[in-house]
Amino acid sequence: MIKLKQKIDRPTKEEIAAISRFSPATLHEAQGRRGALSSRLKPIDYRMKLCGPAFTVKCAPRDNIMLQVAINYAQPGDIIVVSAGEYEEAGSFGDVLANACLAKGIGGLVTDTGVRDSLQLRELCFPVFSLSVCIKGTVKETLGATNDPVMVGDEIIYPGDIIVGDADGLVVVRKSEAREVAKLAQAREDAEAGYIAAYKSGKTVVEVSNLEGVLRAKGLVVED
Repeated sequence: MIKLKQKIDRPTKEEIAAISRFSPATLHEAQGRRGALSSRLKPIDYRMKLCGPAFTVKCAPRDNIMLQVAINYAQPGDIIVVSAGEYEEAGSFGDVLANACLAKGIGGLVTDTGVRDSLQLRELCFPVFSLSVCIKGTVKETLGATNDPVMVGDEIIYPGDIIVGDADGLVVVRKSEAREVAKLAQAREDAEAGYIAAYKSGKTVVEVSNLEGVLRAKGLVVED
């Protein structure tokens, strides 16, 4: 027997809003270069972005019955995160299910399998990050767990973790760390703004990054 888990300890709206201000790359760096999902997972359209709590679901390869269950029970703003065995040769999600997600206010989909109807998904502007685009159909046979920890993109995703995605990729921020990560991300952005201002004032990259001593210690000799 497989029991459907609906309850998630979700982050607050304030925590999600604070994290949503930053790119996945900034968040990855700010939390000690942790949390980046595999670069193989890409958005269907480079303009797509998502940020919200993970509603996790385990699917069998080439089977989307549990994905449909997840769509049925996910709440507005949730990001459905599908673990399906990193199987590229299946189109487990398309424009019909995207319309179902939009009707419910679901925030996006992250899946380690394939999707299809990519043109329609772009037109719908529903954020989809997937391992592949594939036209091959799926069955509806095998039950799986919802809202258990899953491995997706080489990262363990817990229900309620904050998933953030943009054109560059995806990152996961633990719910318990959201406030601290937001502070660290802001500090990083402030520092980078200072670097850019210094460049515009005429300083070099080596000067701004204090690299002269480091390069000399490593044996770099600058010839005239």
